[in-house]
Amino acid sequence: MNLEIFINIVGYAAAICMIFGYLPQAIRTIRTRDTDGIALPTFLMLGLGSVLFVVQGALLGNIPLVITNSITTICSVIVFGIKVHNDRKKRRAR
Repeated sequence: MNLEIFINIVGYAAAICMIFGYLPQAIRTIRTRDTDGIALPTFLMLGLGSVLFVVQGALLGNIPLVITNSITTICSVIVFGIKVHNDRKKRRAR
């Protein structure tokens, strides 16, 4: 097998894993609005990492990297937003 083909296969497998790693949490959070088990700093760092990969992908002209990390960035932003909203609401209720 050609090395370039192998590298592409690994890249696409990583993309699939990243998307399917983020989507279940985002979907669950959107549906239930439950963010008690989510660490805010973790999702902040994951989102920042995704944004940086989008930038890297754009600079390299690597469209799969841009698409994958755009999806994970959107998921992170949604979960982060719901988490911040829930945390503020809980602080006001105290």
